[in-house]
Amino acid sequence: MTDGFARRHVRSLTAVLSLVSIALVVAAVRGAVPATVLPGAPAWFVDAIPTLNAAISAVAIGTILVGWRAIRRGEVDRHRAAMVTTTVLFAAFLALYLYRLVVHGTTEFPGGGTVYTFVYLPVLVVHMGLAMVAIPLVYYALLLATTRRVREIYDTNHATVGRVAASLWLVSFALGIVVYLMLYVLF
Repeated sequence: MTDGFARRHVRSLTAVLSLVSIALVVAAVRGAVPATVLPGAPAWFVDAIPTLNAAISAVAIGTILVGWRAIRRGEVDRHRAAMVTTTVLFAAFLALYLYRLVVHGTTEFPGGGTVYTFVYLPVLVVHMGLAMVAIPLVYYALLLATTRRVREIYDTNHATVGRVAASLWLVSFALGIVVYLMLYVLF
């Protein structure tokens, strides 16, 4: 591979992409993105997004595990395919989540105050915190992987960062499903 811009500036690109991504999420959460800038969707679709995102999360857990197992077996191509699939699933999840957030707003927790305070909020905070911490790690691992030949990746900290990112992703996706169950199924 050539010594291109992205290869020389993996850390800087990771920082910029992370800041832009997190800024978009914060803007949507804080209501800075007006719903009028997004295309309209039928109510049934907007209502289906939480269930669709729970399914995406479950599939993403599977693709992370497949990718993890593949790399432990030395199956680099299968690992790459699984992790790229996970990244696409995460992007789809985030796009759908942010779309629903902007056009619909947040969903109130339907359960009691004690469950809200001592179960729902801690699970939600950990889920969101892990997702936000994972973003720069995922960008970094992806940029290392896409800017180097396979044999060169072993000379980077891709494996270490990737393990941490995958672990955070797994827990975040799992907790996201727990949040979904508490908001839409259990209460």
